[in-house]
Amino acid sequence: MLKPILLVEDNPKDLELTLVALERSQLANEVIVMRDGAEALDYLLRRGSHSTRDEGNPAVLLLDLKLPKID
Repeated sequence: MLKPILLVEDNPKDLELTLVALERSQLANEVIVMRDGAEALDYLLRRGSHSTRDEGNPAVLLLDLKLPKID
């Protein structure tokens, strides 16, 4: 089973461009999208609504540096 790619981006246009680029690269990995730093940390630390996700970290983390809530 392939590990997912975690994409953290709050700008809808940048998100769309990144998803198109990933699709064109024909990666088989699932892309998981988060909109802010707090949600991404919850995912990575398996907290809150992500507490039941499978164990393990994503293969790659694509992270916008200026995010809402937590940079």
